[in-house]
Order: sequence, then C-alpha cells, then structure tokens
Amino acid sequence: MCLGVPGRIVKLDGDSAVVDFWGVLRPVALDLVDEPVALGDHVLVHVGFAIHRIPEEELAETLAFFAAMTAEDLEGLTPAPAPPGKAVS
Repeated sequence: MCLGVPGRIVKLDGDSAVVDFWGVLRPVALDLVDEPVALGDHVLVHVGFAIHRIPEEELAETLAFFAAMTAEDLEGLTPAPAPPGKAVS
C-alpha cells in the first residue's frame, strides 16, 4: 500500500517547494503534481513528490482522515506494556 501525506506549501522555488508537515519542513518536487500550486496550498506528497493539489473543499476531510489513520496502531507496531512486575528487555 502506498501512502500520500498531506502538507502545506510554505516556499516555492521553480519546480520544487518546501512543505510543512505539522511543523516538519521538507523539500518536495513539483514535477508530478496534477495542477499548478501556489504558496499556502495543501498537497498530497508521496516519496518526495507532490502528486495532488488538495482542493479547499476537500481539505478538512483529508486532514481528518490522515489524523485518524495516524492515531491507530494498524500493524501492531506499538509494543504492549509489560505485565505488572515484569521487566521489559
């Protein structure tokens, strides 16, 4: 499964941008994005490439979906707490 992460464009520089992912700034290529973007737009990013400009009317739903996805431990990656009296090694 592939995952695109939503973020907000905070700087544009030709065919690249700096995108804010909840306070983490990352460079992103704009070569594949489906339509022109502007400063402040939200984009869906996959492996360093913006692939979709998120329309304003879809933004709240997209961000809520992503928040719900990241809140769940979908693959059991969070270790279970040790039982009382047992050390974790």
